[in-house]
Amino acid sequence: MKLAGLARAALCCAAAASASFAWAQLDTAAVARLQGEARTKALVEGARREGEVMVYHSTQTEDLKPVFDAFTKKYGVKVRDWRSSSENVVQRIVNETRAGKREVDFIENNAPEMEALTREKMLLRVDSPYFPDLRPGTLPAHHEYATSTIDVFVQAYNTQKVKKEELPKSFDDLADPRWKGRLGIEAEDQAWFGTLLHGLGEQKGLKLFNDVVAKNGISVRKGHTLLAQLVATGEIPFALTVYNYKPPQIKAKGGDIDWIVLQPAVAQLHSVAVHARASHPFAAMLLFDFFLSEGQQLLADRNFVPASTKVATPYANMPLRFIDAAESIDKQDQWTKLYEETIVKRAR
Repeated sequence: MKLAGLARAALCCAAAASASFAWAQLDTAAVARLQGEARTKALVEGARREGEVMVYHSTQTEDLKPVFDAFTKKYGVKVRDWRSSSENVVQRIVNETRAGKREVDFIENNAPEMEALTREKMLLRVDSPYFPDLRPGTLPAHHEYATSTIDVFVQAYNTQKVKKEELPKSFDDLADPRWKGRLGIEAEDQAWFGTLLHGLGEQKGLKLFNDVVAKNGISVRKGHTLLAQLVATGEIPFALTVYNYKPPQIKAKGGDIDWIVLQPAVAQLHSVAVHARASHPFAAMLLFDFFLSEGQQLLADRNFVPASTKVATPYANMPLRFIDAAESIDKQDQWTKLYEETIVKRAR
C-alpha cells in the first residue's frame, strides 16, 4: 500500500510539474512576441515571481559579477551561478537535460559551444529588442543565442623582455631568428588557427607556421589566462593567442605586459542564451536582455569588447575575422589535426 501510495504521489507530482512547465512555455512564447514596454513589464513581473535565475558560464566569475550584481540590484532577482571550462559547461547541460534535470536557466559560453547546444535542440529562440544594436555578423539567423562580447585574439608581450622596436609587423616576421625560444601559444586554439589560415591562405599559412616552429620553436600552454600570466612573468616573452581583455587587466595591476594586434585579426564570439526548458524562463530572458543592454558597458569596463555598437571600444573599426561557430564544429577534426601537426606536437 505504501509503495502504491508513493507511486500515485509521484505521478501527481510529475503531472503537476508537467503542467507547470507547459504553462511556463506558453507564457514565455507569448511574452517573446511582445514588444517595447509590454515585453519588459511582462518579463520583470515574471522574473520577480520566479525570484532567481541559475547561470552556467565559462567566463571568470569576477568578470561577470558586476553584471550579476547590477541585475539583482535593479530587479531584485537573485543570480546563482556555476562556472567551468566551455567544454564542461556544455557537457553538464547535455547530461542534465537528457536526464530530465532542469537546473540551468541561462548560459554564457563561446559561440561554437552554443551552436552545439542548438544542434541538440536545447536552446530557446529569443527575439530581443536589442538585436539591432549588435555588430553585424554577430547574431545567428536562428536567434537561439546572441553575442555578448567579442574575444579578440591579441599578441601579448612582456615589456621587459621585448622592445617595442622589435615587435613584429606581421605574422611573417615571427620567422625571424630573433624570436627563437621566445614564442608561446594556447594548446587548443585550433579554431583560431583554421580561421587565420582563411585570411593568410591555407598553403601560405601552413608553410609560415611550419617554418616558425622549425626555426624558433614554440611553447604550448593550456589556458588563455595562464598564457597571459606567463607573459607578465617573463616566462613566455611573446604569446600569439591571448584574449584581449586579459593583458589590460594584468597591466592595471602593475604587470609587465602589453599587446598588439596582427592582421588578419581573429575573434571568438562569446554568447548568451536561454535554456529551452528553463525553470525560470522570465528571469533568464530578462537577464538575456540585460546582458545586451546595460550589461554591455559593465563588460566594457572589464576590458571586454562589447557586441553592442552603442558602447565605445578601441576595436570598433578594426577589421576582424570572426570564428564561424558552425564551421568550427564541422571542421573541428580537420582543424585540430592541422593545429596539432603544425604546432602542438612539434612544440618545444
